[in-house]
Amino acid sequence: MRKITKQAGFEPQSLTRWKRANPHGNYDNLNKVEREDIRLACATEQFYLCAYCCKPISENGKDCMNEHVLARRIAPNKSLDYTNIVASCRTPKQCDNAHGSQPLPLTPFDIECETDLEFKLSGKVEGKTANAKETVRVLNLGNDNKSLVEQRKQFVLALLLGGGIDPDDVIDDSDLIQMVIDDLSEPKNGQLDAFAPIAINVLRQWVA
Repeated sequence: MRKITKQAGFEPQSLTRWKRANPHGNYDNLNKVEREDIRLACATEQFYLCAYCCKPISENGKDCMNEHVLARRIAPNKSLDYTNIVASCRTPKQCDNAHGSQPLPLTPFDIECETDLEFKLSGKVEGKTANAKETVRVLNLGNDNKSLVEQRKQFVLALLLGGGIDPDDVIDDSDLIQMVIDDLSEPKNGQLDAFAPIAINVLRQWVA
């Protein structure tokens, strides 16, 4: 995961207007326009990465959707709260699809999401706390999800090699590693590279 800082100014004007006109409405009552505007705002804010697994998404409803971090069944009063909504991929049995209405103890809004999940070059992940382990289970981001593990592995290796780092070598050049981290952290044309936060997580372990 990558920490997402929700900004009130990102709330689409169409959503703001709809809430004013429908003070007792909920998310289920929204029109297509408001839903699409929310999705676009979230995708833009997240630099076009899924809020949970960090795979690439667009604002197109075919590959991503509006996801309530605090599920609507748990907190129906937050169904229209833009600061509770992120863009999630539509991968079956993963991320939004796996989340359902389960509590999520570690979220992309928590800075700990960048430190309490520890990723490996193999694509595997380890939760360093009970909350992290439970979140990995709920979202099906763990090592039993072999397709996701393989995607992480391939993309991370490609990003590191593209940044001039050969994972097979013994890396002791902290300046080089930091340069690669800085490059991966910088959006290009408003987008981050696929799984860039995962590669950054790996690199930070090397310079820790």
